Amino acid sequence: MKEILRASHIKKEYIDKPVLEDINLNLHQGEIVCLLGVSGVGKTTLFNILSGLMIPDNGNVFLANDSVDEKTDDGDLLEDITGKPGHISYMLQKDLLLPHKTVIDNVSLPLVLNGMNKKEAREKAASFFERFGLSGTEKKYPVQLSGGMKQRAALLRTYLCQKPVALLDEPFGALDTLTREAIHEWYLKIMEEIKLSTIFITHDIDEAILISDRILILKGSPASITDEIIIGEPKPREGSFVLTDKFLEYKRLIKSKL
Repeated sequence: MKEILRASHIKKEYIDKPVLEDINLNLHQGEIVCLLGVSGVGKTTLFNILSGLMIPDNGNVFLANDSVDEKTDDGDLLEDITGKPGHISYMLQKDLLLPHKTVIDNVSLPLVLNGMNKKEAREKAASFFERFGLSGTEKKYPVQLSGGMKQRAALLRTYLCQKPVALLDEPFGALDTLTREAIHEWYLKIMEEIKLSTIFITHDIDEAILISDRILILKGSPASITDEIIIGEPKPREGSFVLTDKFLEYKRLIKSKL
């Protein structure tokens, strides 16, 4: 599987207080990797570095590109994007949909910002509405949508940014339990279709096991990645997977690492 993102020896301090120490991770094409850790451990700081919004004190972030900066073991070409925003898309816990714009205009905004005219952008965005479960919402405003529907729209907007990697920062954290269970199943199905390479922040162990290919445990002060857990169950995983002995086995393992 092609390596698409690599972070190498990332270190960050705030006012002489170490936050991240020697972070190394990678992401492969079409993979979902969950970054799991307690609140305040430094997950969002790491995301800001990966997205180019923050410059690390040490280390580099590489993204698959034709430029020859560094080669993987398989010969893939990686470009140094450290401190260079705009290469990776980012979705937050808050949907950040613009309240004065319709859903279709919210979702198509990345296309317009990339130079596509509004009519073409709307048409392209509209072609994904059925797949993302948003049919019939095109002319509605965000206030008219449920929390789950807003997050579907936000994920489609992230996908239409047309970046090779998406960073999702607890995107379902604000949803109630039943809505989260439903959107987890939908999320896994849509991700199997669109194959968006994703790093997903969460502090929810169940969520991490359900949606990820690999889980990276971030812990300590300063934080480092202490463990990698591969979730070998086939995807998409049904919600009933959380009731199985295998799920509980993964959960016990992760708790022992945290």
